[in-house]
Amino acid sequence: MNARGVVFVHSSPTAVCPHVEWAISGVLGTKVSLHWTPQAAVSGQLRTECTWSGSVGSGGAIAGALRAWPMLRFEVTEEPTPGVDGERFCHVPALGLWRGRTSANGDIVIGEDQLRTLMAETPVAQLPAKMNELLGTRWDEALEPLRLAGDGAPVTWLHQVG
Repeated sequence: MNARGVVFVHSSPTAVCPHVEWAISGVLGTKVSLHWTPQAAVSGQLRTECTWSGSVGSGGAIAGALRAWPMLRFEVTEEPTPGVDGERFCHVPALGLWRGRTSANGDIVIGEDQLRTLMAETPVAQLPAKMNELLGTRWDEALEPLRLAGDGAPVTWLHQVG
């Protein structure tokens, strides 16, 4: 079954850009050449975004491959497919990697078991902070200025070799 999604590399040092392309190429099994533009929110950094299609789970594999460069700020999404939830991965150097399940419209989905565990193990005063952690709030706050700086940037389309 095929899935699709988007990779947003919000900031990368110039020297790391070819490594990002090689990492994505390795996951999708096809040569990837991305269009890099300056990241206006971070001086001396570049940004890119691309859509991808590949096997289910490719989004997680791409995020895992990109983690090899801890200085990157990136997001990888995988849209839901029949019987499989969507996912979003966010990486910020100071925070590490965050993963969330997504609904068809892109909302973060928190599972029943996660909520029950949270309510059973978390003091009431700490619930808002723990909920924000599950929702990836700190990652969204860190990435939002970089997202806005990329509005109107070109997008590359990628497809996995089958």
